[in-house]
Amino acid sequence: MMEPKHQPELDPNKDDLPLRANTNHVLVRHYVLDLTVDFQKKVIGGNIVLFLEPGKGAVSLAFSEDPHPQDAGDVEQASCFTSTHVPDDAGPNLDQKSGVSKLPWDDMNEDFTLILDCCDLLVSKVEEVDVSTVPELGDLLKGDTVDQDSQNSSFVLVQKLISIPSDRWRQQHDLYLQCSYASGVHTQPLLFHMDQWSLQVRKKGVQSPSDFPPCLRIWYETKPTGGSVRWTKDQDDRCCVYTMGSPINNRALFPCQEPPVAMSTWQACVKAPCEYTVLLSGENQASPMPEETGLLKTIIWRVIQRKYVVQLVLALKSHLDKLNTYFSLYLTGFLQWDYYVTMPMPASTFTIAAGKWQEARVRVHNLEEGESEEPCATLTCRGMTYTGSQPTDQSCDRKSSHPKLIFSAEEDEQSICSHVDYPCRFRLSTSRAQDVIPHRVFAPFCHLQKAETNVLPLLPLCLSAAHSLLGVHPFSRLDVLIVPPGFSSLGMASPHIIFLSQSVLAGERGLCGARLCHEIAHSWFGLAIGARDWTEEWISEGFATYLEDVFWAKVQQLGTREDEEQRRLKALLRWRRLKDELQNSDEELQVLRPNKDTTGEVSESGASVVKHALNPGKPFLQVHYLKGYFLLKCLASKVGEDEFLSFFRLFVRRFHGQLILSQDFLQMFLDTFPALSSQGLTLGAIYSDWLDTPGIPKWLEEISSTWTHTQPVKEVKEEVVKWMLLSGGVGKGTKRKRAEPKVHFKEMSPEQLVLLLEFLLEEAELSVSCLSLLQTTYSLRDQDAEVKHRWCELVVKHKYTAAYRDVESFLIHDQAMGVYLYGELMLQEDGRQQALARRCLSAIKDDMDQSARCVVEEMIF
Repeated sequence: MMEPKHQPELDPNKDDLPLRANTNHVLVRHYVLDLTVDFQKKVIGGNIVLFLEPGKGAVSLAFSEDPHPQDAGDVEQASCFTSTHVPDDAGPNLDQKSGVSKLPWDDMNEDFTLILDCCDLLVSKVEEVDVSTVPELGDLLKGDTVDQDSQNSSFVLVQKLISIPSDRWRQQHDLYLQCSYASGVHTQPLLFHMDQWSLQVRKKGVQSPSDFPPCLRIWYETKPTGGSVRWTKDQDDRCCVYTMGSPINNRALFPCQEPPVAMSTWQACVKAPCEYTVLLSGENQASPMPEETGLLKTIIWRVIQRKYVVQLVLALKSHLDKLNTYFSLYLTGFLQWDYYVTMPMPASTFTIAAGKWQEARVRVHNLEEGESEEPCATLTCRGMTYTGSQPTDQSCDRKSSHPKLIFSAEEDEQSICSHVDYPCRFRLSTSRAQDVIPHRVFAPFCHLQKAETNVLPLLPLCLSAAHSLLGVHPFSRLDVLIVPPGFSSLGMASPHIIFLSQSVLAGERGLCGARLCHEIAHSWFGLAIGARDWTEEWISEGFATYLEDVFWAKVQQLGTREDEEQRRLKALLRWRRLKDELQNSDEELQVLRPNKDTTGEVSESGASVVKHALNPGKPFLQVHYLKGYFLLKCLASKVGEDEFLSFFRLFVRRFHGQLILSQDFLQMFLDTFPALSSQGLTLGAIYSDWLDTPGIPKWLEEISSTWTHTQPVKEVKEEVVKWMLLSGGVGKGTKRKRAEPKVHFKEMSPEQLVLLLEFLLEEAELSVSCLSLLQTTYSLRDQDAEVKHRWCELVVKHKYTAAYRDVESFLIHDQAMGVYLYGELMLQEDGRQQALARRCLSAIKDDMDQSARCVVEEMIF
């Protein structure tokens, strides 16, 4: 593999992320990935085939335009093209003295340039694929007057392939796969160049996107340190790899078009050692090949489909290469996992994980077609278990605090999809009735029991609650994976797969259930409906945070009073967190719509930047979660929650499968409730108060005081008084052993415990005896990660050495939440705390992801 020269390392201090792909000129409509996971070299390598279509700006493209626009990000390397790869058959283009390819790659060259987002990849070859050699693809041209020998025939073939209607998606994917096996065109090599953020491809003499090769194959390898891929060890100390969802998305996993508007479908063949399980964002539940009869069944099925001898021979011939591959894999100890998606999605949503995971199993029906396990006893939703059958009625609705949202089948039938053509689940009556989709849970062996007792029983309940409120699940199945401890978040949602932090497994089920609800909500807001401009993160995170409470209350079957009290308590906790973040962050990071009126705008080529995406502190701020959540809470207060949730469902039916900006949601809301305009609620007012300015909106300042008057908060305040009296009555350094004080402490929910510890953190002093009794009274070591986080802060603040092991355990096992504790430890003058921080950091530095390390090092140094 040839590594480009003069390519600087990624600079973590850069603020904006460039999106270089010229999506207005060319769009990638489909990817076929053929990759091998090499755990010894810590690389993923192979090839990716891209199927291209001229973009909306292709016709008006001015070829004198600089292909590297200054507003597209870092272009300091734009004029340095000596690193252009030399193809094997470069011939006369090669300078024999310097060994450098003398290729026409200056800014004044008039050849069209395809620009893909790319970094930290070793690209060895880019070639044009000869799709005309695929016999079945030629059938698409029957009846058309196209010169089969012309250069235009490949373009027409690929455009015909791309335009196959969605009801023939199986045929389309089969043809995509056959094209990916086709040989390369060797008459004229493709030239390519790499700089820090992009891969640029040209074909000599081609000056128009319409004349550019419509099908490319790129051979490449990832780097072990690439920013999109995380090589680490799981909790059982076994090698694994997963994509990180980092600020640079997937450009260090494969060359792609990163702007959200470049929505595409994909197929992926991933080869890994036979003892590994490969999970991927695909619609199908893949089984590893070769199986004992799997390959034979595939070939027989293919043969039966053919009615004539010639077609039979061609079918067998098309599988010879695949047959050889399977046998080679079998002999070398590798298995192949095949996944696909039919719903066009941004390339950033592609997710992969390979490890020695084990599937969690309990006695519950998994809702697979024709597959069931032993049924479990029927229990109530109050007990947070699942009955083991797919309910025909929403059983959790019986005690719900809100009336059941009823949408007739006739009303659903009348809804018209506004997205591009794909096999949409919203059109299927079977999907409308499926409140729980097929699902699996995977974990390393040491967490398998917790996954079986905590995650798997909750998952169908959370799915059912989401369906009852929003309707059709946008995706047909779901895998949940407990990822290694270095994962930098409590969870991450991708199509068909959720990554879940081990931190949600401890304590009661509340944190786990709420987080599942949050990630499931992303199926609708963030995935099925995405932001057209990535700077508007609140569109996904604010919505998921709001819906998390709604779903979780439905799972718990809370009564009206309980539901309202729980939501007020959570709102108070989030309000306190938001105030703290706003006081300790730059104002520019507090704005939900940093591009303001230019949000969604791009350059003529389609290039743009994502503001602050590379700011190392941004991934650890929750402003877009919290401020977005409060905005939705404000809107709900104007119309009532029942009406607001009904509007959510209408919005989903209108915009699923599409990308939106803030105004799409807000304008539809104002149009649906026109009376709000008389109250001064306008689009401009919402922008000014919530989206375009830092700080705290006026509504939030006014409403927040009411959340302290609920009964759960009053109970916490009463307990704080008890603890402060206790701390004052048991002095530090008292030599005489005092009798244990006889104080009755109330049992508290995890949310109440978090608030209690936050109140105690505001006190200047707490005695050692008080801290010791606090730990034993509430068994703080056994609570969930949110509670333990506040407990560790108390330990650090008051230098309670007896609990330093609690801090050490939290820093090592709950890295997603403990990053700021390092800074608190290092800022203390106590040498023991600094030594503790350094010891923990040294122990987990290889596990911690890059963004977390940047924040920790910034805090410490």
